[in-house]
Amino acid sequence: MRTLAVVPIKTFDLAKQRLARALARGSRESLAQAMFADVLGALRRAERVERVAVVTADATADSLSRGLATVLRDHAQAGQSAAALIGIQHALSAGFERVLLVPGDTPLIDERDVDALLDRTAANRLAVGIVADRHGTGTNALVLAPPDALEPSFGPGSLARHTEAADAAGLSYRVEDAPSLAHDVDTPEDLEALSIVLSETRTGSQRTRGALRQLERSGVAAAAPNRSTAARPG
Repeated sequence: MRTLAVVPIKTFDLAKQRLARALARGSRESLAQAMFADVLGALRRAERVERVAVVTADATADSLSRGLATVLRDHAQAGQSAAALIGIQHALSAGFERVLLVPGDTPLIDERDVDALLDRTAANRLAVGIVADRHGTGTNALVLAPPDALEPSFGPGSLARHTEAADAAGLSYRVEDAPSLAHDVDTPEDLEALSIVLSETRTGSQRTRGALRQLERSGVAAAAPNRSTAARPG
């Protein structure tokens, strides 16, 4: 099944403003770029993904994507859902049978997890596969077959909106388990949770690891929430 992965990216200089009490603007920008690079790399390695499309108005995201992904211009910058629709329309016009919508701030993403997710949804003939965030209320990935099976509605409470919309449309769907997609980073608490997971593993998320190490070396990490919880059992 021809699959296009779509990654909406807002401008990096405005990214992650909810992290402002933990990180300065330049640090937030560097972290957002690093997370995006890890997401893009994993999607490129996924065997079930034929191509990646990045929807953005950001010049740096455009530059990082060149040669790795199709760059679609987000002139309106009307949010993640609207940007995802740009990717969906491109998928339809280019003859893709399925899209995987993934945010650019899930740096733990593992290509094996992505392939398994796509295999499961195809094997079960699902029109919609929904991956919840770690809180169980948001949506960190959507698999849609065909690409316009469901109109995406990301943001707070999106898991319920997506399941309700699929129910209302009579679509076959399932909330899928994809652990490497569970962690996105919007708040200082999310950043702390990500740091704890990274401290317990040695591989993956190399750009994000590097960005966090740089923050620690510069002393910026001292502004983040107390990381003493890393020593606690999960």
